[in-house]
Amino acid sequence: MSDSLPRITIITPSFNQAQYLEQTIDSVLSQGYPSLEYMVIDGGSTDGSVEIIRKYGKYLSYWVSEPDGGQSEAINKGLRRATGEIINWLNSDDYYQPDALRTVAEAFADPTMSVLCGRSRLFTGDNQAVRYSSGTDVYPESLAKTIGWARIDQPETFFRREKILQVGLLDTRLHYIMDRDWWIRYLFAFGLSGIREIPDVLVNFRLHDSSKTVSQAAAFGREHDAYFRALAGAAGLPACAQLIDRLCNPGPAISPSLTPPADLAGAVMQYFLLLRANEYYVGNEFGRVTSLADAIEKRLLLPPDRQLLSRLRFRSRYVPKPILHFFRSK
Repeated sequence: MSDSLPRITIITPSFNQAQYLEQTIDSVLSQGYPSLEYMVIDGGSTDGSVEIIRKYGKYLSYWVSEPDGGQSEAINKGLRRATGEIINWLNSDDYYQPDALRTVAEAFADPTMSVLCGRSRLFTGDNQAVRYSSGTDVYPESLAKTIGWARIDQPETFFRREKILQVGLLDTRLHYIMDRDWWIRYLFAFGLSGIREIPDVLVNFRLHDSSKTVSQAAAFGREHDAYFRALAGAAGLPACAQLIDRLCNPGPAISPSLTPPADLAGAVMQYFLLLRANEYYVGNEFGRVTSLADAIEKRLLLPPDRQLLSRLRFRSRYVPKPILHFFRSK
């Protein structure tokens, strides 16, 4: 039976996450998936994590505990060793649903598929479900929108190894959006073909005070803005890069890891600006909304997104703020 199942590699990067780590490891091993390569890459934890890893050591394909340069470097250590046909990583504060890997394997029985996008259950520290994700955002009608809005739910998005080899390792200069950069590089290289979305919940994603998602949201945003500023510069769109510098909150300069084609990059940047304009609208920063919305080239958007742009332009410019609050509640 196992001969018919593709080999799956799962990598768990971890650093001082002993309170969650055992549940993570157990959720992978208890899948009972017969063709599993599972690695735990620990960054030299001092909180009892190593004792937990040793407890399961004989069931792991590889593990190490040593200082490293952070999450991206830890994952890259695993990627370099990975031999599975299907690859993903699972952070040490999340855990899989039962039979998640079999669900993944069955989906990848389609040889034309390169990426599988499932869904996740987001929950708080007391194990109360907060909501269910819609999964990685894929817009079949627009590659530019898929890149420009670039929201990947990494834990439940699995890739074929051959595509990872072509896309390359994670950019270790990035500390927050390295998975988003990976996804963007994939999309620029391969487009939307070979991506399949399924409704199955594969992962339980933990929201807690010390997680980067919760505690460092502002840093995520700064790195995100800096990344797209770099993309604009690399694509020969200096006016767009300057606009991001002036109206967004970019962090330190990033050298882009790719040079996107200018024609596609132009549409991508319009979607990025629309995304940020909508986020500033939600945050009541109407001056920024007006400036960003006025700079967006409407012709490069899909019809529904042109409507969103028109609403943002009108509401931020002409509607009194008390009424704006009313509209935003709708």
